[in-house]
Amino acid sequence: MARLLAYPLTALYLLCFGLVLVVFHAVQWICLNLLGYEAHKRSVSLLNLCIMRCTHLLGTRYSIRYTTPLPEHGPLILVTNHQSMYDIPPIIWYFRKYHPKFVSKKELGKGIPSVSYNLRHGGSALIDRRDRKQAYAALSALGAYIERHGRSAVIFPEGTRSKTGQPKPFKTYGLQVLMEHAPSAWVVPVTINNSWKLFRYGSFPNGLGVHVKYLVHAPIRVRDMDEAALADMEKTITQAVNYPE
Repeated sequence: MARLLAYPLTALYLLCFGLVLVVFHAVQWICLNLLGYEAHKRSVSLLNLCIMRCTHLLGTRYSIRYTTPLPEHGPLILVTNHQSMYDIPPIIWYFRKYHPKFVSKKELGKGIPSVSYNLRHGGSALIDRRDRKQAYAALSALGAYIERHGRSAVIFPEGTRSKTGQPKPFKTYGLQVLMEHAPSAWVVPVTINNSWKLFRYGSFPNGLGVHVKYLVHAPIRVRDMDEAALADMEKTITQAVNYPE
């Protein structure tokens, strides 16, 4: 019954989602080109809040819990597991104070209204996974950017989404490059739970009634991030997958 109900609700959701992307593509262009960075940043935050509101049509809920307070100011490097594209809007909204920028594959830099525009013009790093030199340059630039402006970078060390929620082994090269160029940053481990369930039936329809949860762990100074700390951080994130209510 839930799956049958999911078909019309997903169709309604996708209509609203598409409209939001098209409208905010124009809003972003106006904000960036006529009003500057701060206006563009606010438009991106509002875009992602609206995307979250659209998912309420599917019965989706979001919650975030902090184990300890975060630093008042950045730079931060948010390190998190990756379950679906729905991981991203709450990160942008909940961490909007820190101006999150993403490490993303270059293919996402074109073809998606609003999303691609923000990735290209909002300060994120678009990397070519087959070109190590290009990836290093993009990651280095992002690390230097958050160090200079006190903002945040978001990286998914698994490299790709886990379709079942089961974490994949972390690849820490990108994180290490970011830390190299943002030596005053705090590394913030984050565990995401349940967003994969929005794709429990595949690409269509979406799952209903999903509670997407974010658990923000204690931040760690970059200067304290040796090999043992990297391994402990991965364990901290992955062991909290499917943590109880």
